[in-house]
Amino acid sequence: MKLPALLSLLAFTSLATGADLQTLTFNADTWAEGEVPKEVFIVEGKIQIAAKDGNKAISIDPGAELTDACAQVGTSAAGESSIEARVFASKRARSVPKFGVSVHGMSGHRLLVNAAKKQLEIFKSDAVVASVPFTWTNDAWLKLKLEVKRGEGDAWLVTGKAWPADAAEPAEPTIKADAKGLKGQGKAGVWGTPYSQTPIYFDDITVKIEAAPAT
Repeated sequence: MKLPALLSLLAFTSLATGADLQTLTFNADTWAEGEVPKEVFIVEGKIQIAAKDGNKAISIDPGAELTDACAQVGTSAAGESSIEARVFASKRARSVPKFGVSVHGMSGHRLLVNAAKKQLEIFKSDAVVASVPFTWTNDAWLKLKLEVKRGEGDAWLVTGKAWPADAAEPAEPTIKADAKGLKGQGKAGVWGTPYSQTPIYFDDITVKIEAAPAT
């Protein structure tokens, strides 16, 4: 049974930082097909709610002009942030897509599957800060998880995981990178560039953020 589109907004306390953390879970099953609801903010690209495999999902569709499409979900973080999602994409002939998830807004970190390069990459803004070999499976649901957490002092740790959606989450990160002095601000998001001219689907999205202190 599918969960509601906006399942929960849970608050709890991080023992490490004493910060107020929130968890928001989304899927598209109670949303109407067509235009995205208010919970989804389109930054760029042709993005809508569409049927997929008997359910519904956020769909990044090929448009008249190829672009790095992005939609944001949830509320803005004020510190640590993570996002997990199921993603489905496909190739056409020799053309393959690029897709992933992000935290901390447009200038934050992104975890991207670069099928053409056979790599899993971590970006900060538009620069690659880490990459590892990764073989993407065509026409199969994949899970992606990106976490950005505080370390000691002004250090931060960025970790990413990618695994088949029908398998257990791996214990260790698939990829990781270090960062310094992050502001930790901005919303989580989903990204896709449909080079193959086929839709990219996102479903079962979970966002966790360190929220700003209550005033």
